[in-house]
Amino acid sequence: MIRIHKSPFVPEVLMTRGTQARAALCARYEKDPKGYASGKRFFAFEPGIYGHTTVRKALMEAQHGKCAFCESKFDHIAYGDVEHFRPKAGCLQVEDGPLLRPGYYWLSYEWGNLYLSCVLCNQRFKRNLFPLRVARSRARYHGGRISIEKPLLIDPGHDDPERFIGFRSEVPYAVGNNVRARVTIGALGLDRTELMEQRRERLTLLWALRVVAESGKPEAVAAQEKLAEMVQAPSEYSSMAKAFLREPARRRTVSARKKTGHPGRSGSNARKAQQGRSGKR
Repeated sequence: MIRIHKSPFVPEVLMTRGTQARAALCARYEKDPKGYASGKRFFAFEPGIYGHTTVRKALMEAQHGKCAFCESKFDHIAYGDVEHFRPKAGCLQVEDGPLLRPGYYWLSYEWGNLYLSCVLCNQRFKRNLFPLRVARSRARYHGGRISIEKPLLIDPGHDDPERFIGFRSEVPYAVGNNVRARVTIGALGLDRTELMEQRRERLTLLWALRVVAESGKPEAVAAQEKLAEMVQAPSEYSSMAKAFLREPARRRTVSARKKTGHPGRSGSNARKAQQGRSGKR
């Protein structure tokens, strides 16, 4: 997970059609707030606005073609989902808790609330999860104050994830046992087996390049340049790569000798998710 810097130029479709759609949603809520709060009435959202081609393109550029959460690259057969950081239809304070309605409907077309996420991070893990440090501070309608909320999920567009999440080899961990990092790793499945395997492959390449870079051979310069490239934001799993290169050489060597093939771990939330979770509601 890396810091995402979005363009200050909001896609036009969000400014025009999105603004109109937001006003319509707010007007509908005001006609029957109890109905929407009880779940008897539902909002109809327009994916053609928040998922518009121009929005996807802008997000893809800001995120360097990577999932906003796990840093896996999108490819030609998986373009990712447009994810609402604050869920639009309903939200969960805890994974197995009740679905709280309405969701953050008024943020459905807000540029700051949108990211591109891989299908696994979005549909298998995060879904409607949006826990707050103080649950009762949650804004429940468009007149609420999200400014007083203290989300437990790390927001890559506003927070610096590297302050919270570190890596021991391919394994993410909460720096200083920070609660936001622990919740984020579990809720997004950042320690899921498949993802750990992908990071491990990347780590193997990092190790090989490091050996060549420190060898003094003619190939060392090229290896050093490749390592410098792999820690840049556009590279897949760059946060792990930076953590690896920051680690003292002695500790890397000891770690390599002890390492016999990590089986992969999953946090409590990730394990539950792998046992079968339904898609987003």
